[in-house]
Amino acid sequence: MTMKAGTNLEKVLESGAFAVTAEAGPAKGAVTSVIERKGEMLKPCCDAVNVTDNQSAVVRMSSWSSCVLLKRLGLDPVMQIVVRDRNRLAIQSDVLGAVAMGIQNILCLSGDHQAIGNHPDAKGVYDIDSIQLIQMLKGMRDEKKFQCGEEISGEVPIFIGAAANPFAAPFEYRVLRLAKKVKAGADFIQTQAIFDVAKFAKWMEMVRDRGLDKQTHILAGLVPIKSVGMARYMKDYVSGVYVPDEVVTRLEGAKNAKEEGIKICLETIEQLKEIQGVHGIHIMAVAWEEMVPHIVEQAKLLPRPVV
Repeated sequence: MTMKAGTNLEKVLESGAFAVTAEAGPAKGAVTSVIERKGEMLKPCCDAVNVTDNQSAVVRMSSWSSCVLLKRLGLDPVMQIVVRDRNRLAIQSDVLGAVAMGIQNILCLSGDHQAIGNHPDAKGVYDIDSIQLIQMLKGMRDEKKFQCGEEISGEVPIFIGAAANPFAAPFEYRVLRLAKKVKAGADFIQTQAIFDVAKFAKWMEMVRDRGLDKQTHILAGLVPIKSVGMARYMKDYVSGVYVPDEVVTRLEGAKNAKEEGIKICLETIEQLKEIQGVHGIHIMAVAWEEMVPHIVEQAKLLPRPVV
C-alpha cells in the first residue's frame, strides 16, 4: 500500500479546490532572510511554494535547505530537483534527506543547460532524464526500493510533480510527452508560462481526449510581466516560452506597463478557470514575488482552503 504524502498541496488538489502555487528563488548566498521574507509574503495566498534548484543554471542556496526554512515558517514547500547537476545516488540521497526534514512535494525537472548560467564550463551530469527521475521517485515511494532494487528502510511519502510545456514544437508531441510523465508517476503538473490561452486550450483538449486530466492534477503556469523589455526578452530568448506579438504590442501601448502586465495576468487566470481539466495555477513572479498576494486577491482566490 502506498503511503500518501498528505501535503497541503495534495489535500487541496484531491479536494477538488482550485489550487494556487507560486515560485520563490533562494539567495545567491547563505542569507536565510531572502527566502524567509518571500515565504512570509506568499504564505497567506498560496497552498504551496516551489523553491527553484539553481534556476537558469545560476548558483544559489540549495532548494532543499530553502524548503526547510519555509517548512519552519509553516509553509508547504515544493522542492525542485534538476537532473543537470546530480547523479542518481545524490538525488536519492537528497530525497531521503528532504523527507526526513518534512519536505514531501518534489518537482522533477531537466534544468536549464549550464551553458546559459554563471558556470558555463560546468560539466552536465544528466545521469537520468526527468521522466526516469519521476519513475525513480515513484519506485522509492510505492515499492520502497532504490532504483538499483535494494529495499529502503521505512516509508518515503512524497507527492511527485513534473513540468510540461504546451507550446514547444512540434505542438502535437507535447501531449505525448505529458502522457509519458503521467505514466511514469507524476501526481501533479506545473506548466510553462501561458500567454496564448487559445493554444493552451487546444492542448488541454488533447489532454482531455487522452483522459490525462483524470490521472494527474494540472496547474497552469503564469508569469506576470512588468515591462516591455521583459516581454521582448521572454519572446526572443527564453526557451519554451511563447509570447504572442499582441501581448508585446499591448504593453508598448500602455501608460503603465506594470499595471498592464498584472491586468493581462488576471485576464488569463479568469480564462484558465473556465478550461475543463485545469486544477489550479502556478505563479512564477520572477523577482516580483510581492505582487503574488495582490494577483491572488484580485483573482478572487482568497481565502485559501483549509484542508
